[in-house]
Amino acid sequence: VPEQLVRRGGVGGGGGVLGAAAHSSRTPVLAGTRAAAPPGPPVYVDLAYLPGSWSARTVDEEFFRRVRSLCYVVSGDDHLKEGVLRSLLDALLAGKHHWGTDIQVTLIPTFDSLVMHEWYQETHDRQQELGITVLGSNSTVAMQDETFPACKVEF
Repeated sequence: VPEQLVRRGGVGGGGGVLGAAAHSSRTPVLAGTRAAAPPGPPVYVDLAYLPGSWSARTVDEEFFRRVRSLCYVVSGDDHLKEGVLRSLLDALLAGKHHWGTDIQVTLIPTFDSLVMHEWYQETHDRQQELGITVLGSNSTVAMQDETFPACKVEF
């Protein structure tokens, strides 16, 4: 494990704001666009939840270049996430390409998806080259009156 991963304990460890840049009130920002993030070193974290719904559209190759996590959780089983899931997964491959292969990454989907299955099958060789593992779960947890799939992640 690279020393940087051990020393930084969380998202705030990098000291910067990700995905946002200050702009003056005279500079218009169009709806659906993002201001470019200021240059800086990547932030290393153990676990990152990828946003769902409309926010998932903000996760692109640059996000994965800058937010380097040992585990990414893909949650949000909704029709909006399905629409952007493939581009989010492709962005992971493109962004991880710039890290090198010395850092292993685990992708943890919290829902079953045809898009995820297709992406997994079509890009499996590339995932292996980049050190990406997609975690599937066959375990079930029962709590009170409901059961749900679960997986254990250890650091």
